[in-house]
Amino acid sequence: MDFGAKVVLVTGASTGLGLALSRRLVQTEHRVILTARSQSLARFKEQGLQESPRVWVRPMDVTDGSQRRRVIEEASERWSGVDVLINNAGIAYRSVVEHLKDHERLEQMDINFNAPMELVRLVLPGMRQKKAGRILNISSVGGMMAMPTMAMYSASKFALEGATEALWYEVRPWNIRVSLIQPGFINSESFMKTRRTSSSQRSETSELDPYHNHYRFMQPFIARMMRLAFATPEDVANTILKTMERRRPPLRVPATLDAHFFALLRRLLPRNVYHRVLYYALPNVRKWGPF
Repeated sequence: MDFGAKVVLVTGASTGLGLALSRRLVQTEHRVILTARSQSLARFKEQGLQESPRVWVRPMDVTDGSQRRRVIEEASERWSGVDVLINNAGIAYRSVVEHLKDHERLEQMDINFNAPMELVRLVLPGMRQKKAGRILNISSVGGMMAMPTMAMYSASKFALEGATEALWYEVRPWNIRVSLIQPGFINSESFMKTRRTSSSQRSETSELDPYHNHYRFMQPFIARMMRLAFATPEDVANTILKTMERRRPPLRVPATLDAHFFALLRRLLPRNVYHRVLYYALPNVRKWGPF
């Protein structure tokens, strides 16, 4: 793929990693479509990101099929289609499996898995016609290893990784390159936006709940790891941009130092040892449950 100016679509572009990536992209020669939910669009202007002849700002709730189609159709009519799709939008629930209800599981999967797959489906006909394209799905270390109290987040990222791996094989005949970006801990306040279920909220505040110590110890542990992390949203945004413009981008791209470490650990250790090591590395795990 000749990497001159391309049409790049980014979801979840108004905050966190998406915002850092937006700032980088608007400095390039690419034509960029920045999307976010309607109520978040004001953030672009607040952050100095203005529309221009080669930068669009469009409302897109990734779970809304009509909004997805509208953005893709406009890109096809005015800019001959999307050359690069970056599926960045996502949410995370902090909850053990027992504290998740149907609607919470479905919301997690809709945003982190179903919506990216639908956007992929919408852009592929144009990419196949051009015999070129790039699809970058933002996964996570949570897509290579599961973390207690983040069960459905990991499930959504495991699903994204599996489907993207299949897609890697399926679209290679048309020179469409597919990559998974796997950030680990990022030095940002994004952990503050992690959602709770009604049951996990009650458990966090009730010392009598069987899972109280799971939340009590995991939440500050994750916050501490985020604050101690060397990687910033800007670092990961640079990795995404470099991967996007590589001639032969790999399928999986660990985007932080800890992501590289956990990928290596998973490859080197026998599975039963790997899980035992991680279990006893959990914060105050001997105080979890009715010991």
